Amino acid sequence: MSGVMKRMGMIFRAKANKALDRAEDPRETLDYSYQKQLELLQKVRRGVADVATSRKRLELQLNQLQSQSSKLEDQGRKALALGREDLAREALSRRAALQQQVTDLETQHQTLQGEEEKLTLAAQRLQAKVDAFRTKKETIKATYTAAQAQTRIGEAFSGISEEMGDVGMAIQRAEDKTAQLQARAGAIDELLASGALDDSSGMAKDDIQAELDRLSGGTDVELELQRMKAELAGGSSSQQQAIEGGTGTGNASRTQSTQSQQDTPETPRFDKQ
Repeated sequence: MSGVMKRMGMIFRAKANKALDRAEDPRETLDYSYQKQLELLQKVRRGVADVATSRKRLELQLNQLQSQSSKLEDQGRKALALGREDLAREALSRRAALQQQVTDLETQHQTLQGEEEKLTLAAQRLQAKVDAFRTKKETIKATYTAAQAQTRIGEAFSGISEEMGDVGMAIQRAEDKTAQLQARAGAIDELLASGALDDSSGMAKDDIQAELDRLSGGTDVELELQRMKAELAGGSSSQQQAIEGGTGTGNASRTQSTQSQQDTPETPRFDKQ
């Protein structure tokens, strides 16, 4: 059971990873990383500002303590000049206590100043990295966009994109339907001509009439050929009239020839007058 659960978990993670890969846009990921770096840089800058503020406060306290120390020293000198050694001793005692505080504050001031320098250097380095990352990010985004556009253009020319694929399939279906309709129309015409199908319009001819029309067409061609031969031979007008007069007799002989010979019409003969 545990093996099945592990396998299901692996399949789920694999499918989820594949879905994430399809949904992930490298440009958006780069922009997000750049935003996080800017936030980190902002935090470092705030840290530098806080340390600088603390250092400035220590400097103000040091100035105050040093001012009080100088004042107590003056008071001790004045008390000693007036013969008040006790007052002078008190003033010097207080000044010694202030000097201890000044020493402690100077130590803290040096520590804060060192931290400030470190944070300032770190902020400068991080700023340089952020600037370099921004340049690289924009370069990668531009390259990715160009590659994506080139890929889409190539797919459009090759017809393997979804849009062009749908268009190509539609054209193929239209061509197939057109070819099918043309084949069906040709088949119907052949069936009507052979008599296998009846023409409901009543305009179709039976097979006997079709054969008669074919024979008469051949006879008309022979008559026209004889007329052209007579003209080229320079025959008289009477010969031409005889040929033309033979047209009427040709129709009668055509009817007789269709009854005697069904395969080939007999060419009419004309005697010269």
